[in-house]
Amino acid sequence: MEIIKQLRRKNGINQSDLAFAIGVSLRTIQLYEKKNANIPIKNLNKIADFFEMSIGELYLYEVNEGEGNYSKKQPFVKGRSFGYQLENGKVLLKVPLLPTELQQDFLNKQNEDVFIKRLIRMDFLLQSPDDTFYMAFEISGDAMDNGTSYSIPNGTLVLGKKVDKFKLHSNKGLRNKAFVFICANRIICKSITAISMDLETIICHNLNPSPEYKDFEIQMNEVSDVYEVIKRQV
Repeated sequence: MEIIKQLRRKNGINQSDLAFAIGVSLRTIQLYEKKNANIPIKNLNKIADFFEMSIGELYLYEVNEGEGNYSKKQPFVKGRSFGYQLENGKVLLKVPLLPTELQQDFLNKQNEDVFIKRLIRMDFLLQSPDDTFYMAFEISGDAMDNGTSYSIPNGTLVLGKKVDKFKLHSNKGLRNKAFVFICANRIICKSITAISMDLETIICHNLNPSPEYKDFEIQMNEVSDVYEVIKRQV
């Protein structure tokens, strides 16, 4: 559909960004932008949603050779993040959600990018997203529940911003923050008591004061990725 190319160019979106947003290859987008392209309904829905349009509107504009006002919201693409730029300056960020039941599959993945592209996405409102990767996680268990405003109860959905694990020690206000750690055989949400750069260890802390939730140590080489929890949704 040539209208896809026109929409993309009108909104300053390149082919790679659109490909990432809907979970296909660059070559696929190039094929989709041809006049008589055969686009699967699932991906056509994603493209229409990206430009805040219906499939019917896409076809209408295609038939009319793209005349008219195309988009209702300005698509936002920055780094590996995408969503919509709102009028108040905020961004409605659409991020992949990793629910509890898929976390073990994620750890056993063969191709992380392909796996992430297949996840459903949920919306978070942010003032100014960084040029980094954001991901949402479903938290299980009561280890981070102490009944305070910092609690992350069982079933909470948290928005994580990917950070460099070797720069955690310079993270301001470390003790008042929670992090999601992607380890070799588990995904855990903890706060941090201390970091030893010499020994390359992280002391993890559970908010729940019950005796069974004791602090413990993990090696940095056990951790593949770290996400700072910046929002939570119970």
